[in-house]
Amino acid sequence: MTTAQFPAETAADGSFVRQAYTIRDRITADGSSGFPAEAGRYHLYVSLAYPWAHRAVIVRRLLGLEEVISLSVVDPIRDERGWAFRDGPGHSADPVNGFAFLAEAYHRTDPGYRGRFTVPCLWDRVAGRLVTNNFPDITIDFATQLTAFHRPGAPDLYPPQLRDEIDAVNALVYTDVNNGVYQAGFATTQAAYETAVKALFARLGWLEARLAKQRYLVGAQLTEADIRLFPTLVRFDSVYHSHFKCNLRRLVDYPHLWAYTRDLFQRPDFGETTNFDHIKRHYYMTHPQLNPTRIVPLGPHLDWAAPHGRERLGG
Repeated sequence: MTTAQFPAETAADGSFVRQAYTIRDRITADGSSGFPAEAGRYHLYVSLAYPWAHRAVIVRRLLGLEEVISLSVVDPIRDERGWAFRDGPGHSADPVNGFAFLAEAYHRTDPGYRGRFTVPCLWDRVAGRLVTNNFPDITIDFATQLTAFHRPGAPDLYPPQLRDEIDAVNALVYTDVNNGVYQAGFATTQAAYETAVKALFARLGWLEARLAKQRYLVGAQLTEADIRLFPTLVRFDSVYHSHFKCNLRRLVDYPHLWAYTRDLFQRPDFGETTNFDHIKRHYYMTHPQLNPTRIVPLGPHLDWAAPHGRERLGG
């Protein structure tokens, strides 16, 4: 596979290096950015397999933006050409531009683009280009700039009084957990792998202790911090534990983290947007140096419907 599309760029010490996201315009409620908040103008390209994109899918549904921001899903099997639009279970052809590959959206936006073609990314029908491929901005803008289109009773996922704490928690979770599983999985030296795994499980221990005392990561309500953590946790035992060798412990070995993840999963916005078929086929069939046979494991069997008991913590 080409370097441009295979995600395992590494530093000299064997540690994984994530590509910078370079298309970084923003939607604004007042239109000052040149990309005004308008219903029907924007289209979200996602993979249901990819945790960074899963967050945007969850937030779009939580806030009731399904009729405001249209969405299409790429094929979970990615090759050297990048993400593709094909008809299949849970994914389909591109309904907006008729692109065969997501690369076309990037090259339409920037003919000289040389990076990886990542999801999620947000397309502007009016400008005929991508607005952004910077995943943190997409969910924040949905929560703060599209408020005129939120469903009645939609949660405030990024309340001003909690933003400093949300940002601080997100920074720790991103470094050690969200990106940490990739740091472990794509390390090419023993030292880099062990450094990543130790940091990952130290942070999971920190999260276990934090969630023993409160239902959500920040405050007494669901926030952006929970949206950031959930997609990694829901994939942990099915993919990261084995495929990325993050196997000191499983998610189910953490009573509070496992209950917290079930608490969220049992809500339709989270559980119904989690596609384990896409998740497992993507990871096990797309990284040939990690799984050269491309065999997709049948397990694990997890009881996502088991009572979680988190109601006792309020929220």
